[in-house]
Amino acid sequence: MGFEIVVIALAIFAIITVWKGVRIVAQGEEWVIERLGKYHRTLPPGLSIIIPYLDKVAYKVVTKDIILDVPEQEVITKDNAVIITNAIAFIKVTDPIKAVYGIVDFAEAIRNLVQTTLRSITGEMELDQALSSREKIKLRLKESISDEAIDWGLTIKSVEIQDIKPSDSMVKSMELQAAAERERKAVVTKAEGAKQAMILEAEGRLESAKRDAVAQVTLADASSQAIQKVAQAVGDRDTPMLYLLGEKYILALDKLAESGNSKLVILPADFQDAMRGLLGRGRTS
Repeated sequence: MGFEIVVIALAIFAIITVWKGVRIVAQGEEWVIERLGKYHRTLPPGLSIIIPYLDKVAYKVVTKDIILDVPEQEVITKDNAVIITNAIAFIKVTDPIKAVYGIVDFAEAIRNLVQTTLRSITGEMELDQALSSREKIKLRLKESISDEAIDWGLTIKSVEIQDIKPSDSMVKSMELQAAAERERKAVVTKAEGAKQAMILEAEGRLESAKRDAVAQVTLADASSQAIQKVAQAVGDRDTPMLYLLGEKYILALDKLAESGNSKLVILPADFQDAMRGLLGRGRTS
């Protein structure tokens, strides 16, 4: 009876030993083996044998691409604007030994590194530049953290900026600023329109005055030439001159008669003598 118990115990021990010694590593993983508390070797995917009770699986490292979500944070830009940013990083473990022994938690380390670097990069930019430079920020961010990641046995596959936007308070300030800018532009446009209208009106008055002056000069020249021609034609004779003046006089009286305010039109008794009087010549005896 005692012998059977020993056999059963040995059988159980052998099963446990085999179970502990045989390891099947899944594809996309690598296992770090420690022997008596010290790094011994790394198991690749597939079937592997270790020494039970001396070796143990210390770490199971995923070698597939890892997605790390970087929490949202507030950043103050160069022009003291507050923006909210967050990102997502894609990393891959290329050296499991460095990944597990180089840092306590490489995933948390990458998150914090992305956060601080992103805050530093956007803090050097003004608000408009930060909002419109997503690709530039992404490239600088990846370059800045790649060296650190290599020391931890990691490769930064990509870093994407999920969101970069003004804070709620900043949005309200921008809306007020935009409204003020629109109002300012409207006032400037109105003032500019009034200015142009005044300039055009002044130019119109100036042009009209110039044209009036030219017209007056032209009329004066025409009158002068007419008077000269009449004087040359008449010579010392009074009759043609009296005829012309009489014609003008009659036209003036005609207009005076058409006026609504005129009540009485008086004609001189001796029209011919009146014409001579206008010419400064008296009747000969």
